[in-house]
Amino acid sequence: MSQVSAKGKDFLDKYRQDFLKKFKFDNINQAPKLDKVVINVGAGEAVANPKCLEFIVKDLSLISGQKPVLAKAKKSIAGFKTRTGVVIGVFVTLRAKNMSDFLDRLINVAIPRIRDFRGVSNKSFDGHGNYTLGLREQLVFTEIDFDKTDKVRGLSITFVTTAKKDEHAKFLLEYLGMPFRGA
Repeated sequence: MSQVSAKGKDFLDKYRQDFLKKFKFDNINQAPKLDKVVINVGAGEAVANPKCLEFIVKDLSLISGQKPVLAKAKKSIAGFKTRTGVVIGVFVTLRAKNMSDFLDRLINVAIPRIRDFRGVSNKSFDGHGNYTLGLREQLVFTEIDFDKTDKVRGLSITFVTTAKKDEHAKFLLEYLGMPFRGA
């Protein structure tokens, strides 16, 4: 059983109280929580160049702090030159402490390093309380050394919440420090 620090408990209590006031819920347990964070890198180029998988796995494990999983194609699609069982992506799912550590590094270190950054999009919610953030390059993370990377790759980060509505999830993410664009 994990223990929450006194500072973390105070933050959580304040968030729940603010959520209840804003959305007029009766029960404090109705406030949404961040369930998991999934980081995904497409590896379609691995069909032609299998060596690139090593770089993708290395970068993703440095960013996330845990070992990524290889996603294999379920169907053969001639237009994409893929066959069943060929690796087409790499992803990692973060929960608990790894998730909170990653979120802290993303919001306080990586996002401020993005050139000409004006805030993340308000339109990337899926209608069920989940949010996906796309980054054009993995180099915004300080763990990645430019000289040891073969190619600049984009990645997508999905925040899965227990919220039923997008506005509840947005409130949670704003409370955690996600810098959304102004209206």
